[in-house]
Amino acid sequence: MAQAKRVVVTGGSGKLGRAAVTHLIDHGWQVAVLDKVRPSASPCPVIETDLTDFGQVSGALSAVDDRYRGVDAVVHLAAIPAPGLSPNATIFKNNVLSSYNVFQAAKQAGIRNIVWASSETVLGLPFETPPPYVPVDEDYAGRPETAYSLGKLVDEEVARQFCRWDPKLKMIGLRFSNVMEPEDYRRFPGFDEDASLRKWNLWGYIDARDGAQAIRKALEYKEPGMEVFIIANADTVMTRPNAELLAECFPDVPLRRPVGPNETLLSIEKARRLLGYEPEYSWRNSSALAAPA
Repeated sequence: MAQAKRVVVTGGSGKLGRAAVTHLIDHGWQVAVLDKVRPSASPCPVIETDLTDFGQVSGALSAVDDRYRGVDAVVHLAAIPAPGLSPNATIFKNNVLSSYNVFQAAKQAGIRNIVWASSETVLGLPFETPPPYVPVDEDYAGRPETAYSLGKLVDEEVARQFCRWDPKLKMIGLRFSNVMEPEDYRRFPGFDEDASLRKWNLWGYIDARDGAQAIRKALEYKEPGMEVFIIANADTVMTRPNAELLAECFPDVPLRRPVGPNETLLSIEKARRLLGYEPEYSWRNSSALAAPA
């Protein structure tokens, strides 16, 4: 029997990180987590690591005493997770330096399978300037509007150049939508009252469990080179139909193709086509909606 491959996940204590760790273990991966935050319980080794310190990252991607030796793949999720949580320069410095350190340390360790969390924000969020068309996709150039988003776009360019330097390297940036766990779905029915509350990301979201599926599919993808994929759920956060929402909030934005009444306006067609990604969860059939608040 072939030995299970080992993947290091940075940021394993976050919403998406917790789901990714569980999902990867369930699908046969040996997992270790690098994080500054040590969870109260973890199904795998957790190495407290400052990702802004290259020496710590390099050491952690090589071997950690009796915990593990040798790493096959890296999933880089750790970051200050959104604009406005720290000063702009702090967000940019922390996130870009951490990503560079992970990418460079992986390269030096001979790890050629890297998946990392980019962001839907590079598409132009919060869409105060309307998108060029809907559904939005990966075809138009990044439009960062915050230091956080600019950092994510820089990460993508760094990865592109790393893959130019090493044609055998595979680096996949997943432009995750707003990550949700089932308990978050209790808030969703209230969004219908005001379409502007969630227009900032075209009413999109990603269930953490579907985000974890996308991470695994990206790890399994065989083609070398750098790719980016929008990762969202198949539906919106609204029960109101897309035609009504777009007429109210983005009346002059062209519709590139017909869309279903509640179909996501963050196109996941590329992820479906190349990764085999297919969302399995929806807030519409979540048991959390029936649970008391």
